Amino acid sequence: MDRTAQLTARCAERDIAYDPPPVPDALHVRAARVLEANWTGTSTVPSRGLYPHQWSWDSAFIAIGLRHLSPLRAQTELETLLGAQWGDGRIPHIVFNPSVPLDAYFPSPDFWRSSTAGRAAGAPRTVQTSGIVQPPVHALAAWLVHRADPGLSRARGFLTRVYPRLAAWHRYLLHRRDLGGGGLASVVHPWEQGMDNSPCWDAPLSRITPAPARSFRRADLDHGAAEDRPTDLDYGRYVRLATEYRDGGYRDGLGGGHGAGSGDFAVEDPSFNALLIASEHALARIAEELGATGRARHARAERLTAALIERTWDPAEGMFFCRDVRGGGLVRERSVSGLIPLLLPGLPRDISAALVRTTASEHFGLGNSTRLVPSYDLLGEAFDPHRYWRGPAWFNTSWLLERGLRTQGEHRRADGLREAVLDIAQSSDFAEYVDPYTGEACGATGFSWTAALSLDLLHSQTRTTAVEELKGGDRG
Repeated sequence: MDRTAQLTARCAERDIAYDPPPVPDALHVRAARVLEANWTGTSTVPSRGLYPHQWSWDSAFIAIGLRHLSPLRAQTELETLLGAQWGDGRIPHIVFNPSVPLDAYFPSPDFWRSSTAGRAAGAPRTVQTSGIVQPPVHALAAWLVHRADPGLSRARGFLTRVYPRLAAWHRYLLHRRDLGGGGLASVVHPWEQGMDNSPCWDAPLSRITPAPARSFRRADLDHGAAEDRPTDLDYGRYVRLATEYRDGGYRDGLGGGHGAGSGDFAVEDPSFNALLIASEHALARIAEELGATGRARHARAERLTAALIERTWDPAEGMFFCRDVRGGGLVRERSVSGLIPLLLPGLPRDISAALVRTTASEHFGLGNSTRLVPSYDLLGEAFDPHRYWRGPAWFNTSWLLERGLRTQGEHRRADGLREAVLDIAQSSDFAEYVDPYTGEACGATGFSWTAALSLDLLHSQTRTTAVEELKGGDRG
């Protein structure tokens, strides 16, 4: 047992939280270089080759890490993204860089046709975007960025400018996307949830007729091994869904009409909604900082937590599952998405305890067979340690679970996960994702959110929980 493990064990015996010594400065420097290399001047690309534009939830996670290097740049990251917000409140999942060739990424701007197909929904005319969304991490990111340098934030009017946009974003999700009528937001495309290729989507996607393979060209295979990426069949279904949503004018709602938002694919996802709840708490703190009351938003977050439990919690399995709104039931595939609600402060103790047990169970193996939580059930029929979101471990979900474990008072487990993230991020050259057993790098390297979230874990106080970051005052 090494020195850190010995001290951690001794402190645990005395119920004392132990903050291990920081990772050497080399990690900070290497992570900073990744973010510098991927910086465009106004935002950060996830990866220069594979993802050459701005992605929505990537930028939120990147801003959380950038706050430790440059709070100004972190604010700019979020401001650039919010500058592409649609009139109906949605934040698009991609903001396209016009200097990047069209064939560098698919689906490209000429596929989404945001300024024409999205005109009725208020798509911006001066910038091209996609028409779908990604998980709502943005208010949480904005609050953490503010706290990194409150003086700068107040001087620039950062929160004053972003708060109305973030409030509109939440209104869109809570009203336009409550497709199941139970209070939760639905995703209308697998790309919206962020875990694009998860086996959770297999059953809902089986209803979708795939677009012909000859009708599109996959640019992702130019940068990654085919065996690590979604299959052509799945990709064809993604394209079909996006095409129908576009051709329906990006309208949402189950009542008639065409498009994904009309009900071809509608899923209530526990991770997406847990992040919405966490961001509602953050919006409450932002409101209070601006001199208003946050009580209504805290109350809404509590109601959403109750709805999440009612509609997606399975006590027998000890985890949350996706709900197929169109199919009318839970999708009983164990995914890391079903563990992310650990982040929430309002979980009943029996539920949080069951979730903690599930993370260490044979299905996910945290601290036993795996160092990072896999994206999918180790015992599931669809498990693949290298294929996109069907088994590999990701650094953004690990960051969320580390925060979640601390929120639930599981500091020893959180310490172990933090140490694993920092170690594997560095040894994998800040990989996009890794084999959950071996830590072998998969996908792109020099990946921005891996570098950013490593910086955040490196510099954040390990005794501070996500709840305290939402409740606390200035970090200064």
